[in-house]
Amino acid sequence: MITSYSDLFVWQKSMNLVVEIYKLTESFPKNEQYGIISQMRRAAVSIPSNIAEGRKRGSKKEFKHFLIIAYGSGAELETQIEITKRLNYADPKKYTAIDSLLLEVMKMLNKLSSSLQPNS
Repeated sequence: MITSYSDLFVWQKSMNLVVEIYKLTESFPKNEQYGIISQMRRAAVSIPSNIAEGRKRGSKKEFKHFLIIAYGSGAELETQIEITKRLNYADPKKYTAIDSLLLEVMKMLNKLSSSLQPNS
């Protein structure tokens, strides 16, 4: 039974994603501290934050709205990851788990958002 946003698998997975993004960006060049590192961390944190906020809002319409925002943050993160790959900021092997986790979170957000009908 889901009693809180923290019971949602998509929230739990997105929290894991945040941790992985923080670990990945620790090895990035220090001159990116206020650039791509900050942007990636904020985008990652935005995903579970919006899931939580939307779930607490009460209505299905608002929850769906915040899930869409979380999905947008995921797309932003996806783009930032691609940028850092092209800049060779980390060993390509370090991205494998993150890519997989992000894809899973995005699919879960899409499915959950699609299942929420405001009048149901």
